[in-house]
Amino acid sequence: MLLAAGKSGRMGKSKLLLPWAGTSVVGHQLHTWQQLRPGQIAVVRAEADQALLTELDRLGVARHDQITNPRPELGMFSSIRCAAQWRGWDQGLTHWVITLGDQPHLRLETLRTLLHFSATNPDQVCQPRRLGWPHHPVVLPRKFFLELGVTPAHTLKDYLAGIPGEVTCCEIDDAGLELDLDTPADYARALARFSDNASGPDARAAGAI
Repeated sequence: MLLAAGKSGRMGKSKLLLPWAGTSVVGHQLHTWQQLRPGQIAVVRAEADQALLTELDRLGVARHDQITNPRPELGMFSSIRCAAQWRGWDQGLTHWVITLGDQPHLRLETLRTLLHFSATNPDQVCQPRRLGWPHHPVVLPRKFFLELGVTPAHTLKDYLAGIPGEVTCCEIDDAGLELDLDTPADYARALARFSDNASGPDARAAGAI
């Protein structure tokens, strides 16, 4: 599940549409996750974001794999709630990955390591951790993912804090885990430092999440 409903206010333009590795930020994210052969990929977008809709159409993301958030101004957790309540998920799915739309700089090996860690801890919520701090993406078993649609918690962080015994972290030394693409300076720094992580637009698609 790719969160892509934010306003990108500090960037001054849609950060998901910025160039990255021969495609867009969101395009590179999709190419990267497709290489990991997930069961389904869905993108959560703002209902009124026509520019992103056009880009998702260009990238071949089917409309039935797009989740619309009618109130994105309520913040990231509103998108997570929309996804947890969505009825378009494949019934055979057992785990969900919540990943930020502005993390194109994460290494493919980082994501692969996190998924392997989750497979060895299938009953727990799994996160990557670096220098003592947990980060996104977050992998949740079905039970916890569905709870996100009804929890009284106001943020994902609050929800996870309420189930400490159910969360485990995997130590991964990827500096990209600590980088947010919030400003033009962040974007320039990410391009300069992490563009070698890019697998490029010609990565073979092999499944969905």
